[in-house]
Amino acid sequence: QVQLVESGGGLAQAGGSLRLSCAASGRTSTLFYMAWFRQAPGKEREFVVAIRSSDDTALYADSVKGRFTISRDNAKNAVSLQMNSLKPEDTAVYYCAAQRLGVPRYEYWGQGTQVTVSS
Repeated sequence: QVQLVESGGGLAQAGGSLRLSCAASGRTSTLFYMAWFRQAPGKEREFVVAIRSSDDTALYADSVKGRFTISRDNAKNAVSLQMNSLKPEDTAVYYCAAQRLGVPRYEYWGQGTQVTVSS
């Protein structure tokens, strides 16, 4: 099993920045992708970004490309999401997720952290 705990988030003004972190514990050696998803009120959960453990290749949603940056800290089994140039439409609950090698879905999810961007 893997446990994911998010931290960070909060309130920011449009154009500002926030940083999210996700700490993984448990059988972290089995993880292949770690990712961030978000869900805004009344909307479906959407993919934001993922990072591959084998080579740190990152894949971004078009909506955040150039503004958000994902990074890994292998020593701490953690990933961070630096969010710059925030927009009100970035307001959502952000979830950390993890996928094991060979499993075609994200099995593990954090509890979510709220990000609110005011205009």
